[in-house]
Amino acid sequence: MAVQPVLLAGAWRSSDAADTFRAVNPATREPLPDVFPVSAWADLDAALSAASEAYAVMRQLPAEALAAFLEDYAGRIEAHAETLAETAHLETALPVPTRFVGGEIPRTVNQLQQAAAAARDGGWSLPTIDTGSGLRSKLGPLGVVCVLGPNNFPFAYNGIAGGDFASAIAAGNPVIAKAHPSHPKTTQLLAELCLEALKASALPDAAVQLVYHMSNDDGLKLMADPRNAALGYTGSRRAGLALKKACDGHGKLAYLEMSSVNPVVLLPGALAERGEAIVDEFVGSCLLGAGQFCTNPGLVIALNGQDTDSFIQGVVAKFESSPIGTLLNEAGEQTLTRGIQSLQDAGAELLTGGKPGAGTGCSVSNTLMRVDGATFLTNAQHLQAECFGNSSLVVVVDDAAQALAVLNTLEGQLTGSIYSSADGSDDGTYDALEPELRQRVGRLINDKMPTGVAVVAAQNHGGPYPATGHPGFTAVGFPGALRRFAALHCYDNVRPHRLPALLRDDNPTGTMRMIDQVWTADDVAAAATA
Repeated sequence: MAVQPVLLAGAWRSSDAADTFRAVNPATREPLPDVFPVSAWADLDAALSAASEAYAVMRQLPAEALAAFLEDYAGRIEAHAETLAETAHLETALPVPTRFVGGEIPRTVNQLQQAAAAARDGGWSLPTIDTGSGLRSKLGPLGVVCVLGPNNFPFAYNGIAGGDFASAIAAGNPVIAKAHPSHPKTTQLLAELCLEALKASALPDAAVQLVYHMSNDDGLKLMADPRNAALGYTGSRRAGLALKKACDGHGKLAYLEMSSVNPVVLLPGALAERGEAIVDEFVGSCLLGAGQFCTNPGLVIALNGQDTDSFIQGVVAKFESSPIGTLLNEAGEQTLTRGIQSLQDAGAELLTGGKPGAGTGCSVSNTLMRVDGATFLTNAQHLQAECFGNSSLVVVVDDAAQALAVLNTLEGQLTGSIYSSADGSDDGTYDALEPELRQRVGRLINDKMPTGVAVVAAQNHGGPYPATGHPGFTAVGFPGALRRFAALHCYDNVRPHRLPALLRDDNPTGTMRMIDQVWTADDVAAAATA
């Protein structure tokens, strides 16, 4: 069977393949028909050279050209939503109407449109004018950006359509996208639509390129190459840290979203007040999409007592009566099974689940575990490990002081939630716990579960290490997400007609920050010797 081509320099080309692979339908465990290449270094080398040439053009393009391309691409995705959804369903077993057509594809379209609006507005670049010193600065394009998408979002995080892609393009950078081997056909279809939009735009042909897979060694070599400027990555911690090491060793930026257990703290008043409702919210969140969300509530902290026991019993009953979701691939089934066993080895008690193959295709039965606070504190590193899937661990602590001690051991997380009573009876405990949780999460949540990430400007889908590789940036929300893939450009005494449009005094958008600072000769001299 013919091997599918890669997209290089504006054309579909036969790959210099070191190997091949096929995606697997996780619901049937059967390989799908298309054969895709594992690119050898020659493909990556060609992509880097073409992208470098494209960058020389893109960095000079007006924002309108970038915005028009993104909007055109978004429209093409929207017009082909049904076909895209059906293909993604075969590769992931995720449902067409509720997950793809009704959720993820519209989100992807919206992200591209928001990125286009941010590019057109220009405010994302923080143009700043200091009239006293004659200095003007703004963020500008960075260079070639490699985007590696995850297995669990074939559209909204796809390397050739997702948020990292949209952010990089909107900031004026060419993208080399790597498909995830779990959904290569979906990515190929997106790339075909992307190329159509690219050909109709003012962007160079190599502004967007696609390879499907590569060896680990070649992936690290790609990160370290002088022609690469930055990485946008979503996936496992193990792979993310290897990529980050390669980037760090050669001065390349690495923006990583890796692992998170998203702790949920249930205070006594909340459980007494609305325990059954919290059970329903937790089960719905934990089992949504078979738990394959980076914001899945994988760790619950609750104080010992009858209401906590009732919560646990309610979750066990619903886990056992709820359908078992299909996982994205066999590797996910194996990893989740090993993770559950590892938590048991570290002292957790299995209350229900833990059985691989218990549902349709790749699957593990809905799993809940329990551990007491003292045991957690003696083995916190292992007991807070992420189990990616339909699984969670409840830590039952003796009191608020032990809850605080547990929070003190936690690694950085994307989110952290606290449920408290409406009557204020939990306020003292909340005030004691919140500052510690606040330091360990990107997004602090009250009285709701963490799944669901709104694509809005105020969003922070990020957090301290190891949830991400950098606590100061978000992977979701515009215009903030663009600033990851940018360099700070400063202009000193540059003649007005040579300045970027956003930094000119006659800038028609008015998008700038004016600093009316007048420096004396002594100020200048002091600054020069500082």
